[in-house]
Amino acid sequence: MAVRKIITPPDPLLKKPSLLVKEVDDSIRELVRDMFDTMYAAPGIGLAAVQIGVPLSVIVMDTAREEEEPRPLALINPQIVWASEETRAQEEGCLSVPDIYDEVERPAEVRVRYLDLDGKEQEKHFTGLDATCVQHEIDHTKGILFIDHLGRLKRERYLKKVIKKARQMQEA
Repeated sequence: MAVRKIITPPDPLLKKPSLLVKEVDDSIRELVRDMFDTMYAAPGIGLAAVQIGVPLSVIVMDTAREEEEPRPLALINPQIVWASEETRAQEEGCLSVPDIYDEVERPAEVRVRYLDLDGKEQEKHFTGLDATCVQHEIDHTKGILFIDHLGRLKRERYLKKVIKKARQMQEA
């Protein structure tokens, strides 16, 4: 188990679709453990494998508040099989786009099919913050950042800010 480095733009890996996991084995379970360690250390509520430089369709999330019991969930090869027509706007942030927050409108509810850590197919219904989080992380597996849902000017301004900060950190 390890905390891994989270990649940020302009890393081209963030814009590429992730590969499907062919078999859920010990290497995938180890990846998931590292992802949880990384997400909790950041701290965040969701993380896609591509954000730590592994272009596989694996996401983890835990939207429990500090005072609540943790609710870690790993989804392998997640896909949305149903989305409500009703939408919900929520402020989002992203560990790969640090210090940037903006409102994104997404379906209020979704049903997701995925493999669990035993390789068994599951289906789960998500609402509220869970629905927003799972959609955000699934977007990562498709090469989509939350800022891609914003207008062009906002997106470009945010990207410049993130890239400038990354350069400053490399120089330090």
